Amino acid sequence: MGGFWFEAILNNVCDSGEPMIDLHTHTVFSDGELIPSELVRRAETIGYRALGIADHVDFTNVEFVIDHVSKVKELEEVLDMRILAGVELTHVPPAKMEKLATLARRLGADLIVVHGETPVEPVAAGTNRKGLEIGADILAHPGFLTPEEADLARDNGVCLELTARRGHNITNGHVARLALEAGAKLVVDTDAHAPEDLIDRERAIEIARGAGLTLDQATAVVEKHAIIDI
Repeated sequence: MGGFWFEAILNNVCDSGEPMIDLHTHTVFSDGELIPSELVRRAETIGYRALGIADHVDFTNVEFVIDHVSKVKELEEVLDMRILAGVELTHVPPAKMEKLATLARRLGADLIVVHGETPVEPVAAGTNRKGLEIGADILAHPGFLTPEEADLARDNGVCLELTARRGHNITNGHVARLALEAGAKLVVDTDAHAPEDLIDRERAIEIARGAGLTLDQATAVVEKHAIIDI
């Protein structure tokens, strides 16, 4: 099953207005533009109630990123928002992904995202499958996912991502169709690198609808989050 399911730690996320959950964002600790506290503040102002920071990691920086980004969780004491300090395993050879994921979890990562086989980057073949086999929490922008991989996502409880990020999002429709056919879980994330990349709940629903979901299906994906129970 997916390595981290957060019902227990997020039962106290409040429903005021129309909350947004986004578990795939980046800070200056990889290739994002904002320090964590500013990312949190900007997300708070547009209705985020849970934010996952998943900076890019490999074996060279995983300890540094988790140690530093996790400190932003201090802000939870004064905010009505949960902050998850995770990682995105990025361009790691599939044969080494399980070792890195295990290390990240041991170091305290709240969330394991795998940088999937987007068609706009030269991601190694087999990355999607390995991310699913090791039970990552989210397979990000998985590109031309196969039916067998969608079945594996369902069986292992891994969420497939519909992304707001330009370029990566060109296969959202394909991912959504296979996920629905397989009964796999979907999430909508931004993969935000800059303040203008953050979106509100309404935009998240539009992204899911644009991927081919009905209004009811899209609303359910956003409001009845596959990882976080608001």
